[in-house]
Amino acid sequence: MSATAYLPFSEPPYIVGLPSPYYKETHLKWQKACRQFVEKHLLEKALEWDTNETVPEHVWDTFAKANMLLPTLPAPLPVEWLKKLGIHDILGVVKVEEWDYIHTMIYTDEMQRSGLAGPPGSLTVGVSFGLPPIIKYGNKQLQERFLPELLTCKKRICIAITEPEAGSDVANITTTAEKTADGKHYIINGSKKWITNGIWSDYATMAVRTSGPGPTGLSMVVVPLKGYPGVSMRRIKVGGNISSGTTFIELDDVKVPVENLVGEEGMGMKYIMTNFNHERLSIAIGATRQARVALSAAVEYVLKREAFGKPLVDQPVVRHRLAKAGALLESQWAWVEQFVYQMVHLPKATADIELGGLTAMVKAQSGIVLNECAQTAQLLFGGNGYTKSGQGELIERISREVPGIRIPGGSEDVMLDLGVRQLVKNFKSKTKAMERPKGTWKL
Repeated sequence: MSATAYLPFSEPPYIVGLPSPYYKETHLKWQKACRQFVEKHLLEKALEWDTNETVPEHVWDTFAKANMLLPTLPAPLPVEWLKKLGIHDILGVVKVEEWDYIHTMIYTDEMQRSGLAGPPGSLTVGVSFGLPPIIKYGNKQLQERFLPELLTCKKRICIAITEPEAGSDVANITTTAEKTADGKHYIINGSKKWITNGIWSDYATMAVRTSGPGPTGLSMVVVPLKGYPGVSMRRIKVGGNISSGTTFIELDDVKVPVENLVGEEGMGMKYIMTNFNHERLSIAIGATRQARVALSAAVEYVLKREAFGKPLVDQPVVRHRLAKAGALLESQWAWVEQFVYQMVHLPKATADIELGGLTAMVKAQSGIVLNECAQTAQLLFGGNGYTKSGQGELIERISREVPGIRIPGGSEDVMLDLGVRQLVKNFKSKTKAMERPKGTWKL
C-alpha cells in the first residue's frame, strides 16, 4: 500500500497502491516518467492555455522532441518505421517494441489530469486518429512520402470525416474526389466541419466520395491543408475543448495526386470504422479521468466547505451523491482496464470482431459517467460551480466539456445502438456456425 494519503476518487486504484493483475513493472515505471513529463510541460498551465483558447507552439515542439506524441498512436507502435527514424524508446523508459495498449492507456489518462480535454487534445488528436490509416493501409510510396515527417512531428496531420450534414452517419458523406481526365489527380470539392486540430495541420487524412452513394463509394485520401490552393479554414467556437482547434474546412477544386490515396478506392468505410475503435477507446479513457478530476474536486470542496454549522461532507445527502457518482466512476475505470487488457491479449482480427461493438458502448458509457460526476460536482460546489472564475472555475469548465465526449466519435445514442447490434450480429454468426447440417446426425 502507498504511504501517501490520496483524496477519495482522485487516482486509479493501482496508483493508490491497491493490487492489480494488469500492470507490470514496465507499466509502473512508465506511469511515473509520464506523469513527471506531462506535469512539467502541460498540466501546470493547462487551465491558463485553455482560457486563452490556444496552447503555445513551443509545447508541441517540446513533446515532439521527446517523442511524447507517439504514445497516442494505437498499440503496437510502428516499430520498423520508428527504428528506421532512429526512435528506439519513449523517455528512455519503454522500448518501442515493448509498447502495449496498457502503456497507451496510462499515457491517455495522465494527459487528461488537468480535467480539460482541450490542451492535450490540441497535441494528440491529429496524431492519434489521422496518422494510423496511413500506417495501417497506406502503400509503400505513400508511407515513404509522409511518415518520416509525421512520425517525427515535423509536420502535423488531422482526421477529417465529419461534414455539416454527415456526422455519425458516415456512409452519407458528400465531399467528392473526382479523377481528372488523365487519371493523375483527384479534384476534391466539399466541406468538413468540427475537425479537431485542423487549423494548424499540414495534412488531413480525409474521407471522400470517389464513386456512387453509400459506404462502398467512400475512400480516404491524404489532402494538403495549410496554404494549399483551394483550401480555406477557419476555427469554430465550441462550448468545450476550446483550445483543441476545432475547424471548418472548405475544399474548392482542390487538386491532389492520386498517389495520395490511402489503400484502395472504395475501402474508406472499412478504414474509417477500424480507425474509430482506437478513437472511441481513447475518448473513453480520457473522459473517465475527467470524471475523476471533477469528482475528487467535489470531495475536496465538501471536506472544507461549511453550511448549517458543519462541513458539507457531514450531510448524509452529500455523501449519498458522492457515493452514487463514485460507484459509477470506479466501475467505468474497471471496465476500461479490462477492455484494454483484452486488447493486449486478443489477436487483432479477433479483437476487431469481439470488441468492436463494446468499444462503442464503453465510449458511450464514459460520457454518461462524466455527465454524472460533473453534475454532482457542480451541484456540490453550488454557485461556485456555475462561475467562470474562482474556486469552481475548473468544474464549470468541465461541465461544458461533457457534450464534447457524448457527441464526437459517434453520438451516444448511435453508439449504444451500434454496440448491441454488433453483439447480436456476433451471436447470430456463432450460433449459425454451430448448427447441425441438414440431413446429417453429426454436429
